[in-house]
Order: sequence, then structure tokens, then C-alpha cells
Amino acid sequence: MAAVTYTLPFAPGGFIEYLLARPDVAVAWKKHTEHVFLERLADGTLPIEAFKYYLIQDYLYLIQFARANSLAGFKTKNLEEIVRSAEIVLHINREMSLHLGYCAEFGLSKEDVLKVEESQACTAYTRFVLDTGSSDDWLALQVALAPCLIGYGVIAKRLYSDPKTLREGNRYWKWIENYAAEDYDEAVRLGIALLDEHAQKVSPSRIEELVKIFIHATKMEAGFWDMGYARI
Repeated sequence: MAAVTYTLPFAPGGFIEYLLARPDVAVAWKKHTEHVFLERLADGTLPIEAFKYYLIQDYLYLIQFARANSLAGFKTKNLEEIVRSAEIVLHINREMSLHLGYCAEFGLSKEDVLKVEESQACTAYTRFVLDTGSSDDWLALQVALAPCLIGYGVIAKRLYSDPKTLREGNRYWKWIENYAAEDYDEAVRLGIALLDEHAQKVSPSRIEELVKIFIHATKMEAGFWDMGYARI
């Protein structure tokens, strides 16, 4: 039997670039990365109660994010990827400790955070990711997680370099700095490289399935900002 050959719509290493350039992705991506919640965070006019609620829900999200990465370790048979998943979970655990320290700057203790019910937006988003990981393969799970990892990097870089972003006297400037930092940028680069590598090995029809997962997860990310902005 002759081998099946096909041509992917992107060059090697170009999956994410291709993905973000697609018109169907671009609409959802813009709503996620240029949300009014972020614009008001950048100019310092975001009400503090809205940001505090976002911080609480983001911590609850990280718990599920750790579960998703634990699931990623289970979904692969590659030892290096199993180890990487374990390392990510440990990194999330450290990030959660830092997150609680940041919450404390806004008067929120761990007890304050944990007594708040998970929002519907947080539940919908994280369970979509976990369901994708449970019912589909390792790559689908990574694609479902990608709008968070990549999106925060894109958002922070844009706000950090935007001259209209308020720095002095902006209580949210530290949040922007954290996600614009070199260590987070490196995590984004590694994540993109991993997705690019694995996407090169699948068929064009599978790429279309992954695109749909990415768009839906991106809409869920925008819904997370909607959740925070609804507190205004």
C-alpha cells in the first residue's frame, strides 16, 4: 500500500503563526487579548473589587490548570513529556504561592480566596479543558491550554510596550510586569515550540479539529475577562 501524503497549510514551525493569522481565530483572539477589562487595567481605572474578584477566580482556575497538566502527563507515553508535565505542575504550585502573596497585597488571605464559589465562567472554561483532555489526545489538551499561556504573554507584551499604559501610580502595573517578564516569555516560547513540533505530525483534517478547540478555548478566555468586568 502506498504511503498517504498530504500538505499542511503552514511551514515547519509555523502552526501557531498560521493559527493566529486565520480570520476565524482572529475574531476570538482580539476579544480575548484586547478586552476592555485589560484596557482599564492598563490605564489604572479598573475598580479594585473587579480585580480582586478576578484574582480569586484566577487562583481557583490554577487549581484546575494543575489538574489539566497532571492529565497531560497521563495522556502521553513519552517520558520526557511526562516529566515536563510534572515540572509544570510544580511550577504552578510555586506560582500559586506567589499568587497568594499578590492577593495579600489587595487584602485577600488564602481563606478569603477559598471561601469564594468558583464562578460559572471559571467552571465552564476549566471543565472544557479537562473534558478535552479526557476525551481527546495529548495534543488536543495542549491546544485547549494554549490560549491561556500564549494569550497572557501577548497581552502583557502589548500593554508593557504601549506608551498609553499607566506605570506610575497604577496598582495593576505589577501584574503587567509579571507576565511580561523573561521567565514567562520563555515559558511561552517553549510552549509554542512544542505545539509547532507536534502539529507538524498530524493531517490537515486534524489541524481543523485543533483549530476549533483553540477557538472555543479562546472564547472561554474572553469569558473570564467578561466575568471580571461584570463586577464593575
